[in-house]
Amino acid sequence: MSPAIRKRLVQIGFLVIIQAVALFTSAWKRNWWNAWAYLGLYLALLAFNALILLGKHKDLVEERSQVGEGAKSWDKVIGIITGIGGFACLILAGLDERFGWAGSIPFWIQVAAFVLMGLTYPLFTWAMVSNKYFSTIVRIQKDRGHTVQTGGPYRFVRHPGYLSLLCSYITLPIALGSLWACIPMALLVVNLFIRTALEDRTLQNELDGYKEYARRVRYRLIPGIW
Repeated sequence: MSPAIRKRLVQIGFLVIIQAVALFTSAWKRNWWNAWAYLGLYLALLAFNALILLGKHKDLVEERSQVGEGAKSWDKVIGIITGIGGFACLILAGLDERFGWAGSIPFWIQVAAFVLMGLTYPLFTWAMVSNKYFSTIVRIQKDRGHTVQTGGPYRFVRHPGYLSLLCSYITLPIALGSLWACIPMALLVVNLFIRTALEDRTLQNELDGYKEYARRVRYRLIPGIW
């Protein structure tokens, strides 16, 4: 196992631990089924990704472990906002569970949100294995011979990984049973739309062949809408 892959596994493990701490510390209880269900679903996604990526896509895992040359400065800011918004969502959901600030969301709606979240997770993995340049930060990967990727879900929408994230953002506060957590969720959604627009503009301006691809695949994020 290469140092870059070990680094990525450590990054992911740290992220899981921090999320668990944010949820259970803010809720100040261990018997919160929503938090356990979320962490279990998240770990299942990570295991699914590892099973697929560590076999034939190790170079992609290595790419996602680092900030490569040419990373856009604006994307670093967007990444910080995403991190803050994500943890704010978890902490507010925990505090809402602890103090009962808002009225409860019906149990069946919470379960439906988890089901929808789980169904859209594989889209993220599909996008990753269909795009060997699927990075954690926006950059034109000249060092890796960056070319336009048009297979898999990229036949239908230009940023399918972000579509999966959009579904996760929207369903997370509902799955955790918190209306208050919808406030930072709205920030995450707006932030994602901004990142999608900026990344798409970068690709059209700097990546050969992307403008032609964009003419064939009209929609950036949501099929039939935008």
